[in-house]
Amino acid sequence: MKRIWKSMILLTVSAAAGGCPRTVTKSTKVSTAERPVAREASEEDLLDRYNALARGLKSMDAALELKATAGTKYSGVIDEYHEVKAFLLASRPYNIRMIGQVPVVGKTVFDMVSDGQTFEVSIPPKNKFLTGQVALERQSSKPIENLRPQHLVDAILWPEVRKEEVVLIEEYNDENARYYVLTVLRGGYKSEILRKVWFDRADLRVARLQAYGPKGALLSDVRYANWQPVAAGSAEEYPMSIRIERPRDEYRLDLAISKVTLNETLEADRFKLEAPVGAEVVRVGENSGEKRP
Repeated sequence: MKRIWKSMILLTVSAAAGGCPRTVTKSTKVSTAERPVAREASEEDLLDRYNALARGLKSMDAALELKATAGTKYSGVIDEYHEVKAFLLASRPYNIRMIGQVPVVGKTVFDMVSDGQTFEVSIPPKNKFLTGQVALERQSSKPIENLRPQHLVDAILWPEVRKEEVVLIEEYNDENARYYVLTVLRGGYKSEILRKVWFDRADLRVARLQAYGPKGALLSDVRYANWQPVAAGSAEEYPMSIRIERPRDEYRLDLAISKVTLNETLEADRFKLEAPVGAEVVRVGENSGEKRP
């Protein structure tokens, strides 16, 4: 009887451990060629790679397809907007401009700029022109109205990690990839997370960049994919697919870049935007808009 019980226990343990073929519902084989190899890198190596990319990008001129999604389950409504054709200009330190147009027709649906201090947004279909201070954090009841040009700045023009900043390194693994994560801390009387830089260990390219505000608030979560040479035969690469999520602003932008030029001189007047004649000028942060004469 004891031998029978021992046999039953062994069979049960064997089945639970995968010894019984019937416990496997699906098995997918990954070919040797498709298996990624997790590369090794030190914290110093990763910081050098990141800072070289951040330092090396002075300006960008890109054509892309843009899709916006606004709202979450928390806001009660999720709106998906039509994809638009967009043109993006960015120049250090904080200049950025993006123009969105209806595909084929070419009609402008928005034009927005920021110099790091103020922002301006022209919305021709509504005959409105918004202007305000970048530091303003007042939230709109309509999530898409929280979109600001400066939100693109850190996603496009990465800030360097300074030598005096404290950095922690960790590994993060899931079923699809393995990562190195550098956590940069904000100093002061109390240390807080400033940003996290994710590296895909398959190629050590930057895969994700997260920015945090006070008290650990996640302000921006940007994912990068499809790194490609910016031109035929060029050693410079840039991610052709970028997803920008702004959790607190409750919107997401998906950018599919079709053409990009890096580090060319961009004249200052390309970042100037004037309110169209007759447009309603809304000064964001003030109690009411006012029309420009």
